[in-house]
Amino acid sequence: MGCSFSGLNALYDSVGIGGDVWINENRFRVLRPLGDGGSAFVFLVKEVLPAEAGAASGLAKNKSIDPSHISGEGIYAMKKVLIQSEEQLELVRQEIRISTLFNHPNLLPLLDHAIITVKGAKGAQQSHEAYLLFPVHLNGTLLDNTKEMQAKKEFFDTLTVLQLFRQLCAGLKHMHNFDPPYAHNDVKPGNVLLTQRKGQTPIAILMDFGSARPARKQIRSHSEAVQLQEWAAEHSSAPFRAPELWDCSSHADIDERTDIWSLGCTLYAIMYGESPFEYALTEPEGTLQSAIANAQMKPPPSGPASPYPEHLRQFVVWMLQPNPAVRPHINDIIIHVDKLLSKFSS
Repeated sequence: MGCSFSGLNALYDSVGIGGDVWINENRFRVLRPLGDGGSAFVFLVKEVLPAEAGAASGLAKNKSIDPSHISGEGIYAMKKVLIQSEEQLELVRQEIRISTLFNHPNLLPLLDHAIITVKGAKGAQQSHEAYLLFPVHLNGTLLDNTKEMQAKKEFFDTLTVLQLFRQLCAGLKHMHNFDPPYAHNDVKPGNVLLTQRKGQTPIAILMDFGSARPARKQIRSHSEAVQLQEWAAEHSSAPFRAPELWDCSSHADIDERTDIWSLGCTLYAIMYGESPFEYALTEPEGTLQSAIANAQMKPPPSGPASPYPEHLRQFVVWMLQPNPAVRPHINDIIIHVDKLLSKFSS
């Protein structure tokens, strides 16, 4: 669906507050920035409709968009990506292709997108900009929420921990049961959006499919192993990265259980605000990799000081098996979390 609007480059060159941006045939007004990282910037935008527009106009008339994702107030999140090379352009196109594969309530949907060509100075290499439109979730990420709670010395209760985690499992199951299976490759609290609901568990939505790839890889040489490790170092956050992505043998079968390791780290972080290996970031170089390879997680509080039952600690340990061959699959995880939900709901 990406396209180029030759007369609109000036609008795209600098997205200013109050300025308008077109994504295909739909117009959006930039309200305020939401965040940035690297070459990407996220803005809160509001759809601008003609005065005579009816109910089925703008995004609402796009039959490919689930009506439940259409904002009644016309408010969305828009991600702008600055693209300086052909390699970056292909990565953005790949993110768009992968994002459109999935349709699940716990995975952030891509509503629309446009890639435009930006004309530089005479003789300069052409660059591109991508505009990706998503539903907006203004309660921040799981990381934001746990850090805020930590500052107040507060914790999610056990049932809320399990309900949030169950939602993440549901989203990952959709990816892992795909044909072929996909791995997210960067499951972490910073990639989980929360929507608070009065008197109910927040909705948890996994986002950012820039690192998602077909999960199953056969590594059959040293160069392939090194290539995988280098790719993982760039695309998977270190404290949540599975051991086999740190030190891959020259004969290995990689599968979607790399995400299960990250999921175990994320469950720990829902409870305690950080990965169980975060402590090693301040230790001498090599400590983090060694801690992950040997599953030397930071011991959570135990006994009367612990806000959580031993069942949850054991659940985390089960997912953090250094040997991926004995690590559980997502369907096993869901069976177990449903049993815990039943136990702690009664």
